Amino acid sequence: MPAIPLDKTDRKILAILQSDGRLSNQEVAERVNLSPSPCLRRIRSLEESGVIRQYVALLDPDKIGLGLLAYVNVRLEKHSEAGAAGSMRSPRANFAASVELWPEVVACYAMTGEMDYLLRVHVEDMAHFSRFMMATLLRHPAVQDVRSSFALQRVKDTTALPLL
Repeated sequence: MPAIPLDKTDRKILAILQSDGRLSNQEVAERVNLSPSPCLRRIRSLEESGVIRQYVALLDPDKIGLGLLAYVNVRLEKHSEAGAAGSMRSPRANFAASVELWPEVVACYAMTGEMDYLLRVHVEDMAHFSRFMMATLLRHPAVQDVRSSFALQRVKDTTALPLL
């Protein structure tokens, strides 16, 4: 999919909203030296084109009891087999559908290389991680191998994309 063309003002608006999505249109307009109406038209256009995907509140995982962050590489079996219910969907499709249901997994990416997926998993502690692994991930019929790494320290963690 080709990138949406963005001018300097669009990029300023996006940078401001990435920093603080709760600003009013009036505040954004003042910061980019536009009147409110054209600023709002630009923001709506960025939303409608999908450049602005959504607005969210970002939570501190430590403050809500999710102090352990793990990155889990997953390798799936390569042969397509019928699922337990007789489904002929591929292991990849079955796995992707299952991941959507696991609240501990906050991000999942299909990868190149030795492993098929990379999961970002937030859990309370090692006991919670062990339960997730043993009762959920390793029980999935398509999972062949997993490798886990744990975050020791947050060095950089941003949702802001570079606006070149």
